[in-house]
Amino acid sequence: MHIGIVLHRKMSKPLPKWIMKKYSVLWAKFRDKEFNHSTAFEELNEDSMTSIALSELRKNGWLDIQLDPLDARKRLYRLKSPEAAVREMAKEK
Repeated sequence: MHIGIVLHRKMSKPLPKWIMKKYSVLWAKFRDKEFNHSTAFEELNEDSMTSIALSELRKNGWLDIQLDPLDARKRLYRLKSPEAAVREMAKEK
């Protein structure tokens, strides 16, 4: 387990359908565990849209990013649970 500074944390917003499908695949594999771009790319069947999907998940508040403590050039990702994301969306109304 890595402990680091979270670079991005936003309130969750509804996701476009195609991003939700990517989130679902990643959540089924990683749940609330840390992962990196390479493992996401593999899990999404080497989809060329992996970087865009991760970026959209971050922008919409469904993904937290932190620096890898072993290599500051790399990022570690952690998905927000679906329950937490929905609770956050309910609070904004």
